[in-house]
Amino acid sequence: MFRKLVFILLSLIILSLNANAGSDGELALKKNLNQKNVDKTNDCFEKLNRATFAFNQGLDKVIIKPIAKGYRNLPDPIQKGTSNAVKNLSSLITIPNNILQGDIKLAFINTGRLVVNSTVGLLGTVDVANKIGFPKYEREDYGQTLGAWGIGPGCYIVLPVLGPSTIRDTAGSFANVLGGDPWYNASIHGNNQYLSEGLFITSKALSGINFRSDNIESFDNLEKNSLDFYASVRSLYLQDRENKIKNNKRGNIDILYKDEQDWEEINN
Repeated sequence: MFRKLVFILLSLIILSLNANAGSDGELALKKNLNQKNVDKTNDCFEKLNRATFAFNQGLDKVIIKPIAKGYRNLPDPIQKGTSNAVKNLSSLITIPNNILQGDIKLAFINTGRLVVNSTVGLLGTVDVANKIGFPKYEREDYGQTLGAWGIGPGCYIVLPVLGPSTIRDTAGSFANVLGGDPWYNASIHGNNQYLSEGLFITSKALSGINFRSDNIESFDNLEKNSLDFYASVRSLYLQDRENKIKNNKRGNIDILYKDEQDWEEINN
């Protein structure tokens, strides 16, 4: 029983990390974003958030960032294959959210990408679908869907280990382990000898490491050029989430993935 509780907690942490990174690490700073809705988000627990942020920064410098740097030393084909594979798995969350947001056409496209890349693309390590005409689209999560339905972000919060979030996005992350993530369901609850808890955790950990590796310089530049690093990260996170929700409302068919550069370089 205790083992199950520990595993559920760890799963929530990893799932939230991917969601809060911006749908498995897709986070781009747009200079022309509308600040109106971002400014409405209350930092209800700022003192506690700042303390948690400082803790997370220490953890990042001691553990996460060194691992990300080591990951960068792997051969490019391994990094690319890993990145493609974790993005392919994220389609299992994107597709139901496409449907929930009413993007049926996009759900069919992403389903086609998933089928092609999971078979011909060697379990998603090669993006064959893009080469034969399936375009890449923005990934979705349940937090974005709640936002697209008109649910506000609630208070801004910084979670231990997980980083920036909101009440809405955290609630969306819980949906993953309550049946909303087919990969989680198959790995944890399925009776398949080839799938296991360890495989699920490994895939999510690789997704987080891949995101951090892609954004080492971007985070360093943001910290270097910020008078208040905490406030800069908060603003960046909230702007990114708001932009994704606005894109959802316009229709995802016109939204392309940011292929290699997850964060645009931040210039002051």
